[in-house]
Amino acid sequence: MRGSDAGGRRLKTLGRIDVLVNSTGTNDFPRLIHTIALEEIPGILQRCLTAQLLSCRAVLPHMREANGGCIINIASDAAKMPTPGETVIGAAMAGIVMFTRALAIEGKRNGIRANVLTPSIVGGTEFYDRLMADPFAGKLFGKAVSKAELGLVDMGDLAEIAVFLASPAASKMTGQALSVTGGISAL
Repeated sequence: MRGSDAGGRRLKTLGRIDVLVNSTGTNDFPRLIHTIALEEIPGILQRCLTAQLLSCRAVLPHMREANGGCIINIASDAAKMPTPGETVIGAAMAGIVMFTRALAIEGKRNGIRANVLTPSIVGGTEFYDRLMADPFAGKLFGKAVSKAELGLVDMGDLAEIAVFLASPAASKMTGQALSVTGGISAL
């Protein structure tokens, strides 16, 4: 049985897809681009960008058929703020932001909204602990954490914003890239 056939059967059993929260990000550590082997770059882009595009593409026919839906992609503030060590990751995250904005334009005709959350550093995760233990990344993000004067963002913060974006209260919001950084990127 092909994957789409299996997916179609599950959808008939479970009902329609109203919301996709798409967090396919990377566990790649920041590295200066000249230290990244050429053959590693496509894999970083694949993990960050391509996975989100494919997930969105998979749900779009179902949302179009239902004439509505909400897609919430999660990228990184590296999409908006150039950071040493995040040249490749930042390029992929900027791709997610632009993809989401274009998707919002395409989807609005069918009642589909698409927005993207762009956190900087998300505390309270295993990845955060590993990141902060790394000599280069820990120094880089240690400086950033000190700028989070509203507090370090955690997964609960992102979940609350995603719930808001999926709710009727955000029914007029689409194509937005919301920085969720605790003040790190506030200029």
